[in-house]
Amino acid sequence: MRVVSLADFHEFRQDKMAKHNVFQTPRFFCDVYCLEPGQEQKGHVHTDQDKVYFVLEGHGTFRVGQQEQVLGPGQGTLAPAGEEHSVVNHSGARLRLLVFMAPNPTSQ
Repeated sequence: MRVVSLADFHEFRQDKMAKHNVFQTPRFFCDVYCLEPGQEQKGHVHTDQDKVYFVLEGHGTFRVGQQEQVLGPGQGTLAPAGEEHSVVNHSGARLRLLVFMAPNPTSQ
């Protein structure tokens, strides 16, 4: 059994959002995204994958479809397959997210 601590996934990059793989199978993946202030994951669509974002620390502006909302620690949202989604670290502090996506797009 593999056991992880989310506290171990905390490396940030100055040039772009950092992604750290936590778990991955042919059916899903789980990553930690680390965004410095001002960084973003630009709007994009996954045709056949659902994505879930949970905020571990910080605050970010999340957009799913036409809806936009600021989320903080302990809050999450679902970006269903086919819906454009994005996240922006609009704050002056770091933003860390736990992200799940299924099915895993790299195994299709």
